[in-house]
Amino acid sequence: MRSYQQLFRTPEFTPLFVSSALHSAGSTVGGLALGTLVYAATESPLLSAVSMFCPQLAQVVGATTLLSAADRLAPRATLTGIALAYALGTAAMAAPGLPVGALFCLVLLLGLISSLGGGVRWGLLNEILTKDGYLLGRSVFNMVNGLTQITGYAAGGVLIALLSPRTALLVAAALYATAALTSHVGLTRRPPRAQGRPSVSATWRTNALLWSARPRRYLFLALWIPGGLVVGCESLYVSYAPEAAGTLFACAALGMFVGDVTVGRLVPPALRPRLGVPLLVLLAVPYVFFALRPGVPVAAVAVALASVGFGASLVQQERLMAVTPDELSGHALGLHSAGMLTMQGVGASLAGAVAQLTSPATGMTVMAVASLAVTLSLAGSLHPARPAKRGASSTDTAPRGSRE
Repeated sequence: MRSYQQLFRTPEFTPLFVSSALHSAGSTVGGLALGTLVYAATESPLLSAVSMFCPQLAQVVGATTLLSAADRLAPRATLTGIALAYALGTAAMAAPGLPVGALFCLVLLLGLISSLGGGVRWGLLNEILTKDGYLLGRSVFNMVNGLTQITGYAAGGVLIALLSPRTALLVAAALYATAALTSHVGLTRRPPRAQGRPSVSATWRTNALLWSARPRRYLFLALWIPGGLVVGCESLYVSYAPEAAGTLFACAALGMFVGDVTVGRLVPPALRPRLGVPLLVLLAVPYVFFALRPGVPVAAVAVALASVGFGASLVQQERLMAVTPDELSGHALGLHSAGMLTMQGVGASLAGAVAQLTSPATGMTVMAVASLAVTLSLAGSLHPARPAKRGASSTDTAPRGSRE
């Protein structure tokens, strides 16, 4: 599958695509509004950064307790329920006079609920598309995520400037509600991909199985850590340039869009595996120059260039699917998503702490150097390798009852 036309002719692809775009738009508008609201109330770079990425911190709890449900719950009902929970929770955040502590509690609760979202959504995408169509399909999702971020941060900035952060939160809640409706109406009712009841023990067993293979282990680390540390740089946009944070976020989203188009559509398949490490290097290097405290125009160019490097995740996801049994694809993609989001939350917390003690520019520089160091340490284990099976091998056996 090599054309966008083929993708959108595939049954169920379009409603999944639209609901994901609406959810991303809600997250973008709501995150910027929440970060602005918290920074205005506290004047703390740490709390502002953490508030925007606090849901990601809860992902580690979901990854260790709930993730077995990614293949054991009906996809349509689960995606609809997650979007509805976000709509209600975000609307509650807009309540006047809500203490900052209560805001953080709501954000953490929503993060725990959403820990299932990645596994369910990407597992369903893997089920809807043919095996050779997954990377192109995922690149389209990443591209629309970039476009919705560009639009969402711009619109969010306008809403905040002309009205208020709370109004922007209500708009985000409406977007989440529309995403829930789209999932419920547009997706067909499918049975779970695996049998058995979700449980903590099943989650741990499958996590251990996925982690036990060295190629998968290093791919997970590459998917989680370098990008998570760079997201820490992004979490400081509000404190680095309070009046232009929306512009910086939009430029970063534009760069991510360019990277996804290039990797997903333009780069030949034979060349793609070689780009994983260079793209991760590109992701970090421009942020090193924030040590010079550039003005907004130069900073905008730097963040756009750096974000092209997020295209590395497509390369690594394609390889991850090549070395993972089909019956564990949803769990593996959920583990990737939960780990990635967790590291984004960790990165935001670390960056905020450094910025609190020094400055936002220093925080960005430190996180960029750390990301670059991790990438270089993993580089030797991320060289292109021959893909493994598409079914379980003698050492890659799914837990009993995990196959429909």
